[in-house]
Amino acid sequence: MTWDDGRVRGVTGSLATAATWFAPAPAPVFAPLADALRLQRKLPEHTQGVALTFDDGPHRDGTPAVLELLRAAGAHATFFLVGEQVDRYPELAAEIAAAGHEVGLHGYRHRLLLRRTVAGLGRDLDRGLDVIVGATGQTPRCYRPPYGVFSAGALELVRRRGWQPVLWSKWGRDWTRRATPATIARNAVRGLAAGDIVLLHDADHYSAPGSWRKTVAALPRVLEAADGIGLPWVPLSGPR
Repeated sequence: MTWDDGRVRGVTGSLATAATWFAPAPAPVFAPLADALRLQRKLPEHTQGVALTFDDGPHRDGTPAVLELLRAAGAHATFFLVGEQVDRYPELAAEIAAAGHEVGLHGYRHRLLLRRTVAGLGRDLDRGLDVIVGATGQTPRCYRPPYGVFSAGALELVRRRGWQPVLWSKWGRDWTRRATPATIARNAVRGLAAGDIVLLHDADHYSAPGSWRKTVAALPRVLEAADGIGLPWVPLSGPR
């Protein structure tokens, strides 16, 4: 083998490794890939309910507003909490759990996993888990990565830790500057059916400033959509 042959093989091997690492990344926008990787987009088959999930909290203003609307509607949800925000607002994390909602793990820092080593992610998840359990008394059973993007190494680690990797089947796209309460509600519940998992955000820590206000304004219409098809809003783990 010549030196050039060795270099080509080295480059080819590096490209193959990179392709494997990045392979899960398109799953949030390519359902067949998510399904092939067994990333949860829907509730178990035959579940007579729909799941409402909130990312990136807790938030000083957004979380209480969302909790009040959920209480008034008699709806339960799953909140994917960020450890650094739980450190800031532990009383709000505790309030989420006390209201009967489920908590999921969203990491300690909200950073794209494609740029993180497996070892570094492991430390982040351990820190996030400790903070969330300490504040809520709940041990998360499910994990959603920042931006919904997994690397191959992250996905393997999450499964090894025993967490269910979760994405969504409907989303309000409520984190953008252009979102309005009307577009959020329309995106979140278009074609809503039993088993859907809906993604919204109760915080604007990592999205357009003030975006949580639009989500709160849209939430009554989102909640009514399940009533319209005779289904309850339930946590990912099922009715409580």
